[in-house]
Amino acid sequence: MLITKTHHDVPSKLDNGKPIRIFVIAPVVPNYPQAKFPGVVCFSEIYQVTGPVERFAGQIASHGYVVACPSTYHEFESPDPIPYDTEGTDRGNRYKIEKTVAAYDEDATLSVDLLASHPNCNGRIAATGMCLGGHLTLPLNGWSIFQAAFDPRVLSSVCFFATDIHNAALGQGKNDDSLERVRKSEIKGELVMIFGKQDTHVPRAGRDLIRNTLEDANVACSFLEVQAQHAFIRDESSKGRWDAALTRSLFTFMLEVFERTVGRDFGPRVDKGDKIEHVC
Repeated sequence: MLITKTHHDVPSKLDNGKPIRIFVIAPVVPNYPQAKFPGVVCFSEIYQVTGPVERFAGQIASHGYVVACPSTYHEFESPDPIPYDTEGTDRGNRYKIEKTVAAYDEDATLSVDLLASHPNCNGRIAATGMCLGGHLTLPLNGWSIFQAAFDPRVLSSVCFFATDIHNAALGQGKNDDSLERVRKSEIKGELVMIFGKQDTHVPRAGRDLIRNTLEDANVACSFLEVQAQHAFIRDESSKGRWDAALTRSLFTFMLEVFERTVGRDFGPRVDKGDKIEHVC
């Protein structure tokens, strides 16, 4: 499908909060201005909405989803992308632990609110994100993507190499409560966690902790570990880590989850307590 890109500057309700710019990339069907599509919140890395993030979101939108991309560091600077160089990396990592967890949560909520009110969104919403954005997706359903997983309006979340979950190091004070919220069974939608086994940001012990916590809480979660490093889906300034074939494969996996969870309306879930028969 064809796509268009717009943006909305949404005010914050927090004390001293600054407006957040949310970019919206949406499908367009000529001659059907009232067409309705599911929505996806796409959370970025520590560099805000860069070219790779916009292209990733654009591919999702072209498959028939209204995609909202929030500018994560609106409290500190403009919505422009932060460079992938050393200075930009240091700046993004500094902001990551200066911003409060409450502000991250509000960003996720405002993004879902925007999609829910969008004239071309049918109100069925999923979330995805990478790195910092992978964590943020969780409370919606990831670290901002992880954060999104906690919003009951988000029916599914796909988190790519989500950072700072295993060591609870998100936000001001480096003391977020994402895993504790998982233990309290606050995630209701379907969740997919994707990690590279060579990712130095989330070591094996950290991945094991995340997986075990999700399993113990009976979260409907698929946990994928692949042969890749951190940031393997970034098609620009990846520092030799971009794996285009693997990215394409996992993108297809993500689309299957979105199509099944928000692309169709099956009505409310009815658990009849049926047991799976043990057969060969």
